[in-house]
Amino acid sequence: MEINTAEFVISAATVSQCPADTKPEYAFIGRSNVGKSSLINMLARNKKLAKTSATPGKTLLINHFIMNKEWYLVDLPGYGFAKRSKKEIAKLDQMIRGYILGRQQLVNVFVLIDVRLEAQAIDLEFMNWLGLSSIPFSIVFTKADKLTPSKVKTNVAAYEKKMLETWEEMPPYFVTSSEKRLGREELLEYIEGINKGLAQS
Repeated sequence: MEINTAEFVISAATVSQCPADTKPEYAFIGRSNVGKSSLINMLARNKKLAKTSATPGKTLLINHFIMNKEWYLVDLPGYGFAKRSKKEIAKLDQMIRGYILGRQQLVNVFVLIDVRLEAQAIDLEFMNWLGLSSIPFSIVFTKADKLTPSKVKTNVAAYEKKMLETWEEMPPYFVTSSEKRLGREELLEYIEGINKGLAQS
């Protein structure tokens, strides 16, 4: 799949404000500073599509982008919020969970993980919650350009080992680098495959 058009549509504070049509939606989420905006911009080949910031935790709304006028890429606020009050954290958490559980158009959640770090409890807990809620998800390892290929392989293998302590199998995963555009084709092909399957069902 090639992205020919990528346009911002709306920032929503609640599920009810999200687009009213039935196009499939793919949500991207991760801890603060995981490189989400950079990944979205890399997929769209548009450096200005999602706002990148040196300050973690800037995405505070549910941001919809329409891709090729066929499907939505949804930029969700991060979790493990940087420097937020308990009230703000609770509000964001409610918004994220409300969208994930209540949005029928949601087809897949891409959980972004910094490949440089060992498995973090907050990420594992979030993925367990997705699993218990029967929400399809995939893992996107980010920032692969910051390590050697062999170290990336070692870290992914360690992550898989950790996941298999509680999961029967590893969910689909992708190794990416926004700098090197690594993993872009694989991710878009995965989305395209799901879209084709939906069109036939």
